[in-house]
Amino acid sequence: MGQPNAEDEEWCVTAPDPLTVSVVTYSPGEHLDTFLDSLRLATTRPYRVVLADNGSTDGAPERSASRPEVTLLRTGSNLGYGGAHNAALVGVTDGWVVLANPDVRWEPGSLDTLLAATARWPRGGAFGPAIVDVDGALYPSARELPTLGRGIGHVLCGWWWPSNPWTASYRRERGEPVEGPAGWLSGSCLLLPAEAFHRVGGFDDSYFMYFEDVDLGARLDRAGWLSVHVPSAVVVHTGGHATAQAADRMRDEHHRSAYRYLSRLYPGRSRAPLRWTLAAGLWTRAALSRVIGRVGQGAAPQRHSELLDSETR
Repeated sequence: MGQPNAEDEEWCVTAPDPLTVSVVTYSPGEHLDTFLDSLRLATTRPYRVVLADNGSTDGAPERSASRPEVTLLRTGSNLGYGGAHNAALVGVTDGWVVLANPDVRWEPGSLDTLLAATARWPRGGAFGPAIVDVDGALYPSARELPTLGRGIGHVLCGWWWPSNPWTASYRRERGEPVEGPAGWLSGSCLLLPAEAFHRVGGFDDSYFMYFEDVDLGARLDRAGWLSVHVPSAVVVHTGGHATAQAADRMRDEHHRSAYRYLSRLYPGRSRAPLRWTLAAGLWTRAALSRVIGRVGQGAAPQRHSELLDSETR
């Protein structure tokens, strides 16, 4: 792994002060209160929260803005997930930033555990916790960067053959979770140095939903930073609160973003047949996902949170 792009300066991560937590909201309901209440127990460090609101109509962001640590930012339109985080972090150029969904519940001390890991990985550009769903399944939140072959195999087989070799390789679901670098980390809960986030240009807001975190991980990697999975830090993610409000559109966005990312890996006329094959597979899967009523995330998680160190649970 190469050095970060810098002018002959030593890259060193220091103490996280200030700490800014960016949360994208779209009628988050009671999830937002749970997020903010659990965050208070997740760290002993001072922090501020920016709610980047994409057009909520339930009043939850306004109620939460009465908390002293919370600032409400109305984005003016639905900018998508990455675009709203970008708006929240304009001018936040030092310290640390947390990017999160409002339907995350922090386990006590989990953010401090993430912050402690940064000392062990001085080239870390992103740090992600273990993400557990409400049923105890361990979500595969630290994955390899997708390639065309791995991506097509996962897209076509993951939803009906979850143990297929392409999905297992891509989602890194073999064995126990260990701390260390991954290709990319789930954007539902991330800790980053603000400098790293801005040096790579933040999120690519051409991704309205999905794959913005894959793309961010790829750009961090190219710039010389590591994406580090820290399974000793644990959060619980309800998932789907926003996507359920427009399920058909989100299914389409998932497949559109997958095509955007993978097709960019293989540009040029000579590779057009590869892109055609990819498009055919994705749109077939999109049609099937409409029939079976799933957003298109593929195989269900294959591991359980019992694999995590009991001291972190």
